[in-house]
Amino acid sequence: MRILIVDDEEIVRESLSSWLKEDGYEVNAVESGMKALEEIQKNPYDVMLIDMKMPEMDGLQLLERVKKIKPETVAVIITAYATVDTAVKAMKEGAYDYIVKPFNPEEISLLIKKIEEHLRLSRENILLKKQIFKGYSLHDIISKNPKMHEIFELIKKVAPTDSTVLIQGESGTGKELVARAIHGESKRRDKPFIALSCSALPESLLESELFGYEKGAFTGADTQRKGKIELANGGTLFLDEIGDIPPKFQLDLLRVIEEKEFRRIGGADVIKVDVRFIAATNRNLELMLKEGKFREDLYYRLKVVPIYIPPLRERREDIPLLVNHFIEIFNIETGKRVKGVSEKAMKYLIEYDYPGNVRELRNIIERAVILCEGDIITESEIIFERPRIETNDESLEEVEKKHIIYILEKYGYNIQKAASALKIDRTTLYNKMKKYGLKKSTEND
Repeated sequence: MRILIVDDEEIVRESLSSWLKEDGYEVNAVESGMKALEEIQKNPYDVMLIDMKMPEMDGLQLLERVKKIKPETVAVIITAYATVDTAVKAMKEGAYDYIVKPFNPEEISLLIKKIEEHLRLSRENILLKKQIFKGYSLHDIISKNPKMHEIFELIKKVAPTDSTVLIQGESGTGKELVARAIHGESKRRDKPFIALSCSALPESLLESELFGYEKGAFTGADTQRKGKIELANGGTLFLDEIGDIPPKFQLDLLRVIEEKEFRRIGGADVIKVDVRFIAATNRNLELMLKEGKFREDLYYRLKVVPIYIPPLRERREDIPLLVNHFIEIFNIETGKRVKGVSEKAMKYLIEYDYPGNVRELRNIIERAVILCEGDIITESEIIFERPRIETNDESLEEVEKKHIIYILEKYGYNIQKAASALKIDRTTLYNKMKKYGLKKSTEND
C-alpha cells in the first residue's frame, strides 16, 4: 500500500515513516495540508495519516478537501486531544479511524493491517459486482469521445421504451456492453438479461436454444427445456451477430418479435412472452439485403433505433482512459500494484490500430500487467496481437504483402475470413496472393 503522512512535526513524520517502511509499505511524508493536496494530485495514495493540529490548514479541513478530490483514500486522524468531539467530527468528515498521541509502533501496524484488509475486501467486492452485473450501468462505458457521448444520450432516450435496437460495429467494440447498459437503464433492469451469439450455433441448435423444446421432440430430448426467449420473459433478449441467422430462421424470429408468442419445438401450446429485443452485428446488413441474404422486413423491424459504435482507432483519446481502467481491474485480479504505463508505452498504445478494438486492448493490458515486474508498464511489456510493422523505408507493396501474409496466417488461410478482415472481396485477395506468390495449399475455403 501507498501511505502519505501529514504532520508538521518532523520527529513524528520520521518515526511513522520508519515504522511503516519496516512493515513493507511505500511511505511518503509532508509537513502541511497544502503540500498534501499537491502530493495527492500527483500520486495515488491508499491511506493518509493526518495530524489534527497543523498551522494554516488543520486536519479536519484537509480531510474535507481530500474527500472531495480523492474520496476513495482512507484517512486516519492523528490527535493529541482525544475527545469524543474530535472523533465524531473526524468520522462525520469521512475519517476511517483516529489514533492518539503518543502512540506505539504495534498500534500503528495493527491499524494499517486492518485498513489493508478493508481495502482488499472493498476492491474484491467492486470487482465481483462488475463481474455479476457485467456493465449493466451506463457509467461502466468509458469514453470522452463526442460520438460516444451521443450514444450515451441515445441510450438514455431509448432505454425507458420497449423499442427494438440494432447495434452495429466492428468485433470487440463493446456492442454487448451497450446492450447491457440499455437494459440497466430500463424499467426491465431487475428482470433477466439473456444473451445469445447467433454465429456460434448451427441452425438446428440455434432453433432449440431460442425456442426450447418439449420432451420427446427429437432424439436426445429427454426432458422439457425452456429456450432463451422464454428465459428472457419480462427482461431483454440480446441477439449477437444477428447477421449470421439463416434466411429460413429469420422469418421465425420476425414472427416472435412482432407477435410476442411462439411454440417450443415439438409443442402445441402457444407461449406468450414480454421480451425486449436488442440485436447486434459486425456485418453489413444493407449489403446483405441487396444480396438477398437478409430479410428486409426483419431488418427494419430490428432497426427501429440504430446505434453505430465507432472502432477504437476512431476514438484514440479513449485509449489512456481504458488503459488505466483495465490496469485497475487487473491489479485487483492479480494482486499487483501497477501504477500506469511509461510515456513510450502509451505512445505505442495510442498509435496502434486495434483490429480487435477494446477487447484486444483489454487483452494487451492484462498480459502487460502479468509481465510487469515493477510498478510501471514499459514498451517491452506491450505485446500486440498484430505486430507493429517496421517499414524501414519499404515500398507500399512490401508493406501490403507483409500485412496480407499476417492476416492469412491469422485466419488459417481461410479466404473468406481473410478477405472480410482486409475489407476486400475474395477475387481481389486471390489476385493479390497470385501477385505476391503466396501459396494457397492450406486454404480452408
